[in-house]
Amino acid sequence: MPMMCAVAFSPRGKLYYADPGTHTPRVGDQVLVPTDDGPEVATCMWAPQWVSEDIGVLPVLAGMAQTADVQRAELSRRRRARARVAARRLAREHNLPMKIVGVDHVPDTGGYTIYFSAETRIDFRELVRDLNRTLAARVRLRQLSARDGARVQGGIGSCGRDLCCATFLTDFEPVSLRMARDQNLALNPMRISGACGRLMCCLRYEHPLYEEFAGAVPAVGERACTPQGEGRVVRHDVPREQVVVVLDGGTRTSCERADVCPSRQAHEAAYAPHKAEPRSDPGPAPSGVDHASAHEGAGGAGAHHVAADLEEAEYDGVPGGGPGHSRRRSRHRPRP
Repeated sequence: MPMMCAVAFSPRGKLYYADPGTHTPRVGDQVLVPTDDGPEVATCMWAPQWVSEDIGVLPVLAGMAQTADVQRAELSRRRRARARVAARRLAREHNLPMKIVGVDHVPDTGGYTIYFSAETRIDFRELVRDLNRTLAARVRLRQLSARDGARVQGGIGSCGRDLCCATFLTDFEPVSLRMARDQNLALNPMRISGACGRLMCCLRYEHPLYEEFAGAVPAVGERACTPQGEGRVVRHDVPREQVVVVLDGGTRTSCERADVCPSRQAHEAAYAPHKAEPRSDPGPAPSGVDHASAHEGAGGAGAHHVAADLEEAEYDGVPGGGPGHSRRRSRHRPRP
């Protein structure tokens, strides 16, 4: 069974999973993670733990970061900050409508990769020449979409937490305006847009729940049968799993989902236990007719029960006076 640990290249950055190999890092330790540009220093966020075979193949840690590795990572961080400042200054000087969102630096080659976002295509050939001359290194520029730019730059969302795209999201799923309508949200761009200016990714988290609820209860405007009576549905309260219904008398009521679910009502109507019909009292027997004769007159079926009762009465109180020397009491004789 393999082991797995989680590392991050920045204090609040995205988590990456790796195989610790023969190393046992603890939370907060600096480790070397293999990348396409060589081993880089990262911080262990989750201690190694056993996982199942379904995880697949993970990159193996190159080792524990030494003092020289930490110093090289700190020097690379300073160079990235310097390149970011220079790129923003030169972009303003060239009047380019672009936003610098991130910088990568490769310590082995000394090259830089600068990420920017823009609404349209930009001719940045002159900017690249000025950056090469200012930073004295080879510089590459890569244009990112609005969502990818927010992922690289990071930030705080309207919920007060770090952006989902910068922490745990791996793929961007499509988000439509219909999702906001289904969740009864105000179609205000300031309320349903994220840091990237696009619709918030979290609109998709609860959308399957709203779809499932809408398919199980009557739609808005349809009639529904509630415990208080029949009426018309005016609103769905999905978080509380309730349906607001205006009864025919004008009263507004909130019903649970199970009370107005058509399939549940049909199931209860089909499989509800039937009430037993009350048994009629045959009334007293006519005078001059004994109990046994009354049963015989009804068809003779009760004669056996009467005979058995009389036989039990004869056994009662007679020592050894019955089959098996049983001492049974008659059901027609009250207890003393």
